[in-house]
Amino acid sequence: MNKIVLLTATALGACLWGCGNPQTVTVTVTNPLDAERTGEMIEVPAAQVFQSLNLPDTAHIIVCNAQAQEIPYQLTHDGKLIFPVSVSAKGTEAYTIRQGTPAETDTVAYGRHYPERLDDIAWENDRAAYRAYGPALQQKGEQAYGYDVFTKNTDRLVVEDRYAMELDTAAWAKINALRKAGKKQEADELVRQISYHVDHGNGMDCYAVGPTLGGGTSALMPDSAIVYPYCYKEYEILDNGPLRFTVKLTFNPLVIGNDSDVVETRIIRLDKGSQLNQTTVTYANLSQPTPVAGGIVLHAANAEGYAHNAQEGYIAYADPTTEPQSDNGIVYVGAVFPDTAVQTKVQLFDKPAGDALGHVLGICTYRPGDTFTYYWGSGWSKYGFDTDESWTDYLKAYAKQVRHPLQVTVK
Repeated sequence: MNKIVLLTATALGACLWGCGNPQTVTVTVTNPLDAERTGEMIEVPAAQVFQSLNLPDTAHIIVCNAQAQEIPYQLTHDGKLIFPVSVSAKGTEAYTIRQGTPAETDTVAYGRHYPERLDDIAWENDRAAYRAYGPALQQKGEQAYGYDVFTKNTDRLVVEDRYAMELDTAAWAKINALRKAGKKQEADELVRQISYHVDHGNGMDCYAVGPTLGGGTSALMPDSAIVYPYCYKEYEILDNGPLRFTVKLTFNPLVIGNDSDVVETRIIRLDKGSQLNQTTVTYANLSQPTPVAGGIVLHAANAEGYAHNAQEGYIAYADPTTEPQSDNGIVYVGAVFPDTAVQTKVQLFDKPAGDALGHVLGICTYRPGDTFTYYWGSGWSKYGFDTDESWTDYLKAYAKQVRHPLQVTVK
């Protein structure tokens, strides 16, 4: 496994000295739950930290835990200082921050726009990888409304290499030449060698989206009917590692009831160590409270492989992958809802859309001027989740955490 923080002996010595230095800020973190919380990301106001240390916001700082060990951090686009913490059940931990040069930190949360692949936005962390489809795909007429899931079984960043391999122009020139020469078998074999739909040792794209909400997309539901958003219109990457990736997506106007210019905006963020993306959704120009859902597509090969529980705040599905007969494992997909008034249910299509039967949904009420925040994401049976129950247990624990956040004070 890659080291996330690389500490030299000098840097470690500096941290040991700095954590006892009076010129420090103390961040106290209390866990209200009776379960240990490990590697959870917290946020503190960066301006408060720099002001307390009498430092400009361009100064370098070091964060240490109670054992005087330096830990990685990131300054985010919205003025937060974030870093991972571990707190025992019903426990309290103290972290200190001081001026100093931080140790080198590997980037473990990263994404970008891929204009060379029809405007995909793809991103990943050390646990999972995702994709949102863009305007170039929409212009082709392909119906792909939802989020896509890329499986991975490594903490290394792999998506960039997958796209480079899949879109290798020299390889495709050779493939086309072989096909033109009637050498279909050789051409097909070369396609397999470069395709990200084939597992080359670190995961693959084996998840089907189509005209559905895919792996957790949000949608308004006036009169119980899903109004599908299409591909994003505009994007802005707000944070790009080392610990958090954040992207803002803006969509084309929708017609919702009597409102003909409803514009959806999503802010999606993925942190180190998390299977799930936090997503905050707003709808401009919506005049009335309207149901809004986060949904997961159900496929025919595992029609009963879902679970949902409104009281515990989650929906889940064990997706059989695009080729259930192959050794692609199971893609576990789920969503978590902080809103305790969420309703969960299965809603089937009037008739199947290909092999898609419908969705498992978590439904809340969106009120004009408000926000809808929920969490969605995935796991893989070849990377830490060996049963359906292990995945639902993860979602249940995650829901408890977002409904009972860590209590953070800064002094």
